[in-house]
Amino acid sequence: MILPIVAYGAPILRTVAKEIDRDYPQLDKLIEDMWETMYASNGVGLAAPQVNRDIRLFVVDSGQIFANQEEEDKGKYPDEPGVKKVFINARIKSLNGSEWTYNEGCLSIPKIREDISRNEEITIEYQDEQFEKHAETFNGLTARVILHEYDHIEGKLFIDYLKPLKRKLMKGKLDDITKGKVKVDYKMMFVK
Repeated sequence: MILPIVAYGAPILRTVAKEIDRDYPQLDKLIEDMWETMYASNGVGLAAPQVNRDIRLFVVDSGQIFANQEEEDKGKYPDEPGVKKVFINARIKSLNGSEWTYNEGCLSIPKIREDISRNEEITIEYQDEQFEKHAETFNGLTARVILHEYDHIEGKLFIDYLKPLKRKLMKGKLDDITKGKVKVDYKMMFVK
């Protein structure tokens, strides 16, 4: 089932999400719905707060980036062809490598894209959908997508990395998103 994506301005997007255990109600269905929602909205990652759940869960399919890549960009990133994973109760262990800038967007903040600097490598501990523990290092675009989704479970948004003046200049656009004055081709839930 395709779930509505929570729009900028909703308090849940600023909430630090809670850890869950294997008894979380209908977790398998939620994960399945999150994949379906992410693909239906042309996303490469989706965090539970974006579908109105305050839990430490996100899904990532960085392969979607590479699948739609221009021919001249093939082989440019070390993490190609990407990964498809479920992250539960994730915690960052370390950030490594130089910071690099890439143009990011967010399904909860449609029609706004900005250049954001992030570390090129992340080591993260998480549980998969069977609650098996993992500690892995990711780099390139995959690391970026994981960091973006991880921010969501920490109550942080990509626009928080922008300089105050830049954020002030986009205030009108952000207010319009909060009020539902934005057209998108996927289901959204706006603050009323």
